Amino acid sequence: MKKDIAEILKETVAVLKDGGTILYPTDTVWGLGCDATNPGAVAKIYDIKHRSDSKALVLLACDLDMVAKYINVVPQMAIHLVDVNDKPMTIIYPGAITYPRFAEEESQKADRFHLACNAVAEDGTVGIRIPMMDFCRQVTFKLGRPIVSTSANISGEPTPKTYSDIPSAIKDAVDYIVDPSLEAGATGLSSQIIKVGLDGEIQIIRK
Repeated sequence: MKKDIAEILKETVAVLKDGGTILYPTDTVWGLGCDATNPGAVAKIYDIKHRSDSKALVLLACDLDMVAKYINVVPQMAIHLVDVNDKPMTIIYPGAITYPRFAEEESQKADRFHLACNAVAEDGTVGIRIPMMDFCRQVTFKLGRPIVSTSANISGEPTPKTYSDIPSAIKDAVDYIVDPSLEAGATGLSSQIIKVGLDGEIQIIRK
């Protein structure tokens, strides 16, 4: 029997709270996700993708209020871009709030008020998108913090546009797969990426 959206949301959030990984449709392409405040969960994502953790990950947040909790200062230009945006857009913000790298055992614990150090770039910037898909916004809202959103592929391989394109190795590696029927809200295209500075300067990374 097909699950309703409320049940899917409940199961998805439960897995994320438990430090698990998910495979889910976004407003762009299928993504691999986890709680972005949990370094141990983020490390699992890198392992699944066979990717170095020296590269930052894109995160999803339900709204600008959530973004503001994890960024020292949200540039006014970023607020303007979100207001006028009409297609999927990832903004790279300066000054991500992360907690210090403590002993190894400490680094595996989630801290809902700080992003995982291994989810942000070495220069302290972080890419965050407010998804144009209700399911993704609801997941982050109910979780109460951002989630990772990286393409569901092995590093270096093509980005799958639909669920059927996703390699079995990825599907077998995650803890939970969101109902593929929800992919109807995805564009199948990667988001635009814009880097914003504190003084209003912008750099278009990907159109």
